[in-house]
Amino acid sequence: MGKRREARERAVQFLFQHDMNPPENLDAELDQFWNSQRSAAIAEEKGNATWGAKTELPPPTTDEASVRLFADPLIRGAIEHRDEADVLIRKFSKNWDIPRIAAVDRNILRLAIYEMLHREDIPPVVSINEAVDIAKRFSTQDSGKFINGILDSVKGDLMRPARNVK
Repeated sequence: MGKRREARERAVQFLFQHDMNPPENLDAELDQFWNSQRSAAIAEEKGNATWGAKTELPPPTTDEASVRLFADPLIRGAIEHRDEADVLIRKFSKNWDIPRIAAVDRNILRLAIYEMLHREDIPPVVSINEAVDIAKRFSTQDSGKFINGILDSVKGDLMRPARNVK
């Protein structure tokens, strides 16, 4: 799996967690999230589910750092522009209120819409493809179709090329 895909998946995981239980201190919650991700990866690698409980974590690897470097701005941007994304989700999801949309799906949508509207270094079609693939992995096959439909409608309203970066 590519580092950007991994970063997006981690971003969706954090956004889901944030949606269910918003933290008081985003920076501290991000640090805790990344430490728990690293601890879980080390435990899995060593085959020890309890590793890391009282053991100091080693510094992040270059791969872990690059994943976080790409994911953190996505997370912060999606949170900062959440209301804007929710307006578009409401606009293009017929007869679906935001709370009725599965939490995983709405956070995948929020992340992809943030990328499409505010990350000119990422082509909108890439954001859509990534969102659909992540939905298929973390939600259901039907979620991929639902997400694709909404994001395709958002893409139709964009004032920039769908396949190019600026």
